[in-house]
Amino acid sequence: MYNHDGNSIVWRVFENIDVMLEVRKKMKAPAFLLGVSVLLIGISPALAEETIRVGHFPNITHVQGLVAHHLSRTGQGWFEKRLGKDVKIEWYSYNAGPSAIEAILAGTIDLTYVGPNPALNAYGKSGGEEIRILAGAAAGGAALVVQPDSGLKQPADFRGKTIATPQLGNTQDVACRAWLANGGLKITQTGGEAFIVPTPNPDQITLFQQRKLDAVWTVEPWVSRLEREAGGKVVLEQSKESITLLVSGVKFLKTKRELAAKFAQAHRELTEWILAHPAEAQRMVQAELVFETQAKVSPELIAQAWKRIALRSETSIEEFQQFVSHAQRAGFMRAAPDLSRLIEGWR
Repeated sequence: MYNHDGNSIVWRVFENIDVMLEVRKKMKAPAFLLGVSVLLIGISPALAEETIRVGHFPNITHVQGLVAHHLSRTGQGWFEKRLGKDVKIEWYSYNAGPSAIEAILAGTIDLTYVGPNPALNAYGKSGGEEIRILAGAAAGGAALVVQPDSGLKQPADFRGKTIATPQLGNTQDVACRAWLANGGLKITQTGGEAFIVPTPNPDQITLFQQRKLDAVWTVEPWVSRLEREAGGKVVLEQSKESITLLVSGVKFLKTKRELAAKFAQAHRELTEWILAHPAEAQRMVQAELVFETQAKVSPELIAQAWKRIALRSETSIEEFQQFVSHAQRAGFMRAAPDLSRLIEGWR
């Protein structure tokens, strides 16, 4: 549980990333190759199967991940059909970006749908050696929600207030801290003039209803749920910034580059299909959210949240320069990294 002085846990996510990066640097290629050789002894080529492990969140901003996971789960795999009969897709669900990036660095997944800031953080900390962005996925879908009678609007209004974000260092957490700091408030990792409390999305609604939170900066469908179930009022929307990307570990790109390229192309095709079939896609998203969260998710909630999201496969370095600026303002990044290798160009 996070507390306002938070010294024992506030850097846990980032310490984990630093440790993982250090371990990766010390790994010896011969030992790795020996392990692979042992695993392959006695395996018949006819039984060989490529497995791609992919992460996503149970958020509507991860539309492509939800639709594809639903299709895989129901035996209609979108990626499986386009990558070949010998390719298996395994799906993993995370609450927010830092956890998914930790999994990439630990080698437990190969690709993930994730927000910009956790990807940038790992890219910067590794000197550009561990993370690549393969494609854009979605923009918009995030907002600052306040208590309906609070009168909170501007950064100065939040002095002494408590704001929940999904996870320390995730895209909404960084945006919240940067917005408050740009508005003149002193914001630190452990407190400051406003309290930012990393809180898993499912817990935010209950705490908001109990008025233990003055505000929440989060993503869909949680924004719409706060509106519908807790009377929350949206005072600020992130309507144009990228909210979700398709990200790969560099190791996966080096060892299975052709598969990575095919996956990125299939992702672009899936994005176009969703844009052309919104009603069918919304039904799949609803079904997958119900399955993953074991909670009631109405078609009306999906439709309301859908209006805030813009799907797109493209992204640009210019946009990430702005994200770097936010991360620096929020205290998560000191020097701006060289972004020239961030976006994979399939050269």
